[in-house]
Amino acid sequence: MTHLSWFSIVRLGLVQLCLGAIVVLTTSTLNRLMVVEAALPALLPGLLVALHYGVQITRPNWGFRSDSGGNRTRFIVLGMLALALGGFLAALGFVVMVGAYWPGLAISVLAYGLIGVGVGASGTSLLALLAQATHPRRRAAAATITWLMMIFGIAVTATVVGKLLDPYTPARLLELVGAVGVIAVAVTVAAIWGIEARHGGVAMPEARQAFREGIAEIWAEPRARHFTLFIFLSMTAYFMQELILEPYAGLAFGFTPGQSTQLSGAQNGGVFIGMLTVGIAATGLRIGSLRAWVMLGCAGSGLALVVLALAGQMAGGGAVILPATMALGLFNGVFAVAAIGSMMALAGEGRGAREGTRMGLWGASQAIAAGFGGLIGAGAVDLARQFTDTASAFGLVFAAEAALFAAACWMAARIIDTQRQPGLGHMVAGE
Repeated sequence: MTHLSWFSIVRLGLVQLCLGAIVVLTTSTLNRLMVVEAALPALLPGLLVALHYGVQITRPNWGFRSDSGGNRTRFIVLGMLALALGGFLAALGFVVMVGAYWPGLAISVLAYGLIGVGVGASGTSLLALLAQATHPRRRAAAATITWLMMIFGIAVTATVVGKLLDPYTPARLLELVGAVGVIAVAVTVAAIWGIEARHGGVAMPEARQAFREGIAEIWAEPRARHFTLFIFLSMTAYFMQELILEPYAGLAFGFTPGQSTQLSGAQNGGVFIGMLTVGIAATGLRIGSLRAWVMLGCAGSGLALVVLALAGQMAGGGAVILPATMALGLFNGVFAVAAIGSMMALAGEGRGAREGTRMGLWGASQAIAAGFGGLIGAGAVDLARQFTDTASAFGLVFAAEAALFAAACWMAARIIDTQRQPGLGHMVAGE
């Protein structure tokens, strides 16, 4: 099997871009429309988004199926079709919900379920193909390229659709979401076409067994099992601040909506820089192992959260919120790319023909942690505010999140073994 060229890696990154483009419409644009234009409870879009994360517990099954069939392309394309259909139904469900709440809610539940299925099938198979066909020394760069392209897709889609949607009408919403879905499917088919035939797609006899037996074999591998727990712990920490950072700035420091929105931009800018740094340093300059980058990302994220927690207890603490948030994004980006690169390297360890199943298992762990982390962060703040002042309540949650990152750093030092991972440990200067 030949390894992916840089051009092929960029083509696969286009698929990740399409995934992000559709998902952002359902988690951001529709979220705002439900809460502001329709005056629906904020809990409703939160639960719908949590549903799409919950459905992604099926990721191991999709990965196993792509292993067994030896045709990951089929699952990538069919998953994107399901995602595009789910995105359109989500917009339709909102439009119907405004006039007929329960029928609209039923459509929305179906839609977000489809979104979860689409992301699970397409995203897991895509990562499995990357893990299977990317040269070990290119894994950090491949992770960087695909994730930066996803962020680019999210940013461009949100900006363009946001401008075209004004002034808002239900018909325009349906037209725009439908157009994004059609374009995403077309780009995905063009981007993926022929890649697997040249770099993989061989039937995998070892994978042809019962799904439960395959998962049991993977779970019996200590490193795969421990890495699953590491992903859950670290991603819970990663997503705990997602729903509370902007409210913290507004409630504790009096930031205006525009000022608090800038925090999101600063954080995403930091994520971009962090991802780019790891891709260039670990692959181009061969500085540090991915284990070291994972640990740096966890430790740095934890320290940034401690600063955010302490800011609420300091006079003039609002001045450090923006730089601390950008630092948090920077180290989050370092952690994210290094963790994905580690995932791709570990996916090929143990019994052969299991890349998809392993990536599915870890993807499910990540999805559950994303939904769980966001909800537990918001819930913990609400609970803590019953017993202490607002700044202290947020600070306690940020401190708990920092502790989780510290624990994740400790785990990474033990489960990502540079002596046994040529794709990680030997990505150091001079080797």
